[in-house]
Amino acid sequence: MLNKLFAKLETYYEEMVSIRRYLHQHPELSFKEVKTANYIKSYYEKLGIEVRGNVGGNGVVAKIYGSKPGKTVALRADFDALPIQDEKDVPYKSLVPGVMHACGHDGHTATLLVLAKSLHEMREELQGTYVMIHQHAEEFAPGGAISMIEDGCLEGVDVIFGTHLWASESTGTIQYRVGPVMAAADRFEITIQGKGGHGAQPHRTKDAIVTASQLVVNLQQIVSRKVNPIDSAVVTVGYFIAENAFNVIADKVKLGGTVRTFNEEVRTNIEKEIERIVKGTCYTADSTYDYLYARGYPAVVNHKDETEFLINCALNIEEVTEVVETEPQMGGEDFAYYLQHVKGTFFFTGAKPENTDENYPHHHPKFDIDEKAMLLAAKTLGSAALNCHTIKNEDSGAEVLN
Repeated sequence: MLNKLFAKLETYYEEMVSIRRYLHQHPELSFKEVKTANYIKSYYEKLGIEVRGNVGGNGVVAKIYGSKPGKTVALRADFDALPIQDEKDVPYKSLVPGVMHACGHDGHTATLLVLAKSLHEMREELQGTYVMIHQHAEEFAPGGAISMIEDGCLEGVDVIFGTHLWASESTGTIQYRVGPVMAAADRFEITIQGKGGHGAQPHRTKDAIVTASQLVVNLQQIVSRKVNPIDSAVVTVGYFIAENAFNVIADKVKLGGTVRTFNEEVRTNIEKEIERIVKGTCYTADSTYDYLYARGYPAVVNHKDETEFLINCALNIEEVTEVVETEPQMGGEDFAYYLQHVKGTFFFTGAKPENTDENYPHHHPKFDIDEKAMLLAAKTLGSAALNCHTIKNEDSGAEVLN
């Protein structure tokens, strides 16, 4: 049966490419993906597949019912784009100014749609139920996963799988990891309020730029001196805004950034430590501050049994040349929320473009993927979906919320 699925996927590969390129030309930002959601829903309706739109917002959920009893397995793909100008010189370049698919979500969607079509054509031979979760707003917290879960997308689901096309790795590579694989992604915003004045009379001011500059330096000590070296963490200041005339001492500075962690205790301590440092820095400068810490997605924590099962699925696919354990990634993903409710795993499918002078990273204006990786992703997800009834369901040691 697996060979039959693979043959169908190969037959529909050109359709997969066509879908991906259409979506690449017509990207939509997080929480604004109305046309994309309608496109996805219409695709399922034309195939006669049960589908529900407006799930938790712009989400779409389709279900394929096998003729035999079995588990309910969910497969997830995201479909939002980024506020980036597409600078590639390709026929499928984004037609929307300032918006592009710079992270592979168009490929994720095309992969899942064609996989669903293939499974639907085999429904008389299938066991269980297959839930296709097309999620909006992965790129922008609070993300779409939470609202889709609240709207019932995981109802009755026994196991979930997801993949990310990973342009830094060669096509043919599948990367996995048991336990934490992607970091919790938080953001902070700080406003330093000093007292402005004439640039020639600094003694009459409270220079917000000097205070904020000292704060940036002080924040660098959190990871190096307040976090156990065994644990991983990142504190990055991403912007520093202090617009003034050349001869004016700034009275206000705004700065902000991101915190990435895997351990919840470390995450909480860093949140507190940032404010302690802000408070102390401003006290010595006789200035005041406002501090906002916004928690984003939690860490993506893969379950043991499901990850080991996925490894075996990948090893049995001819086009897979390498199955390797990846280092934890500091990027964030709201797939984490699904794994807090249902056992499953999230893995990376190598998609590095061939024959290019330079491989551009995710979120770059010239980002692209090797489209053949979509076929490999579909085969890996399809193999997991068809064979998931063999998972032993032993206690993986990871907490699952009920």
